[in-house]
Amino acid sequence: MVPVSEGRSVIPQPEAPALRRAFQIADVSRTATTRKDARCSTCSMQRVCMPSGLSSEEYERLDAIICATRTVRRGDTLYRCGDAFRSLYAVRSGCFKTVVMHRDGNEQVTGFHLAGDALGLDGVSADHHSCDAIALEDSVVCVIPFDLLELLCREVKTIQHHVHRLMSSEIVRESRLMMLLGTMSAEQRVAAFLLNISTRMKARGYSPAQFVLRMTREEIGSYLGLKLETVSRMFSRLQKAGVVDACGKEVRILDQEGLERV
Repeated sequence: MVPVSEGRSVIPQPEAPALRRAFQIADVSRTATTRKDARCSTCSMQRVCMPSGLSSEEYERLDAIICATRTVRRGDTLYRCGDAFRSLYAVRSGCFKTVVMHRDGNEQVTGFHLAGDALGLDGVSADHHSCDAIALEDSVVCVIPFDLLELLCREVKTIQHHVHRLMSSEIVRESRLMMLLGTMSAEQRVAAFLLNISTRMKARGYSPAQFVLRMTREEIGSYLGLKLETVSRMFSRLQKAGVVDACGKEVRILDQEGLERV
């Protein structure tokens, strides 16, 4: 018989859902962390890296799992190949490159990640990262514990769909890179690279015609499968053709249609 108090039975309260318990555990471990700078609901990159149509309540639940922001200085590593996979990272500001190391010690750039992009998806399949993520400038990322994100995805289908889209976009990106490396000339590869950066800049509210490349010509060459000298020569060729104006890392696209024709 359940004990009574003032003539009323004391009804045991139901156990909190798994997601709420996970949040409580995470909050205990993060009591010394200030999260006010890691809120998706107020982030300027919200429209780039988050799905549209989330309610204020869903944003609050998403904000609850953001562990912290982390600053990564230029040249420093966010994670290395072989590190245990625990979190995804949303680039809040700055730029990263992902690289793999060949057995001979040479570095192969596999991607460039701008503000609003997701990092860390390479670790989902094997529970450890398969590449290094290195900051090309002083950058800030939001740390998203993957176990909490999985729990949230079970309850908020919009976020679940968004995570699936992120994973799918990685597959598409790699397929396009394979096509670029396998079928395009050196000039076409450099032109496609500049058009890609232009499109991504526009999506973030920046000028699609004038931007600063955070990566070096050598890093661009590693990504495109070209030698440094070839990349520099292709930039010069495009400049002579009057489609771009490149001065160091500053690039202006003078003729968008002409660049697309290349």
